Amino acid sequence: MPDAQPRYHRVLLKLSGEALMGDRKYGIDADTLARMADEIVEVQSHGVQIAIVIGGGNIFRGVSGATEGIDRVAGDHMGMLATIINAIALQDALERRGANARVASAITMAEVAEPFIRRRVIRHLEKGRIVICAAGTGNPFFTTDSAAALRANELKCEVIFKATKVDGIYTSDPNKDPNAKRLSHATYQQVLSDRLEVMDASAIDLARGSSIPIYIFSLKEPGNIRRALLGEDIGSMVSDDLRETTRVS
Repeated sequence: MPDAQPRYHRVLLKLSGEALMGDRKYGIDADTLARMADEIVEVQSHGVQIAIVIGGGNIFRGVSGATEGIDRVAGDHMGMLATIINAIALQDALERRGANARVASAITMAEVAEPFIRRRVIRHLEKGRIVICAAGTGNPFFTTDSAAALRANELKCEVIFKATKVDGIYTSDPNKDPNAKRLSHATYQQVLSDRLEVMDASAIDLARGSSIPIYIFSLKEPGNIRRALLGEDIGSMVSDDLRETTRVS
């Protein structure tokens, strides 16, 4: 896609830890990681500034840990460490492809990652570096979805891209309900009131407060990261304006 013109200037890409598993039951699948890195580097070559928030569910999930005798706060801290592992793996994959990447952690881990300092991260983006924001918000009880909305606000991103297992927003779980209908657009309030499984409520509220649209797309099909970030219509949008879905940074 050499002639593609990016629709956005600065974006926040939310990747779940599970996205790194590929067909595995846990851990990181090397082929999946390589494919993601290829697509991200290609989009960045078009001049798009990319910040990434990554989860850790492929390694550890704090909520499930709490039900197995682990304190919720301890479990969430373990989950934050899992996101660091994923961030370092993605940074390595990006750098192997010639990209300049940084890991910015919400918890202090100076030997392996920079601290998340808003002005420094913005400067990295301006210099053409890909920044992977790890460790969520740095606080327990907040999901990486909330971290994505928070970082998008702080970094003045125009849009949040969330890569999921389905190709957009549905009225119910399409894997369980054959009558589920796909929505090309939903408002923030509709997502909250109808309990559509897009992001958690605090993340939706954060995005709504700054009018940052959220674009939901499937990660299953190779090339979708590139297609979504370059503005192709392959998913569903959450915003309050049917006509305008971007915010000038």
